[in-house]
Amino acid sequence: MRTILIAMAVSLACALALPGRLGAAEKNPLVVMETSMGTVEIELYADKAPGTVKNFLAYVNDKFYDGTVFHRVMDGFMIQGGGFTPDLKDKKTKPPIKNEADNGVKNAAGTVAMARTPDPHSAASEFFINVADNVALNHTAKTADGWGYAVFGKVTSGMDVVNKIKAAKTGSKTGTMQGQKVPMDDVPEETVLIKSVRVKE
Repeated sequence: MRTILIAMAVSLACALALPGRLGAAEKNPLVVMETSMGTVEIELYADKAPGTVKNFLAYVNDKFYDGTVFHRVMDGFMIQGGGFTPDLKDKKTKPPIKNEADNGVKNAAGTVAMARTPDPHSAASEFFINVADNVALNHTAKTADGWGYAVFGKVTSGMDVVNKIKAAKTGSKTGTMQGQKVPMDDVPEETVLIKSVRVKE
């Protein structure tokens, strides 16, 4: 009888542990980004940057990123995309979100963070993938200069694709922001298209 009770206890413990593991997997979703240079898979840190991940997934579910480009590429720094069409016209976005860069996650190579203007709380749809350990982008203080850039995920597969993108030849072009013509630097000479971004089932 004692052996049976122990076996039942072990079985129950395993059954109780399983939902916890599934919950953790659901907590940090994966997205698959199909680009013109290959596929990149990203884990989203919903446990570390819940508001940022919710915002990003809203754009993903709206298929907002489909047909956008990596419009700013700087080898040794980062690749940025998620806001412009191939003709370098900005897309209308949702309202800006709160900066979660104070979550303790660093802008290390391979991490994904939100792009923004000098206003710390101005991020909307644009994101970037760090291709180096960018210490200068980390949060240091809740001030205009110290807020940093919120990391909300990391590339789990396809870093070779990211490295191909970062090596793209770039130059200066003219884009359109809010209906106004603007000069844009570090633009890939050949379009690097984001074909789609989808949640991995």
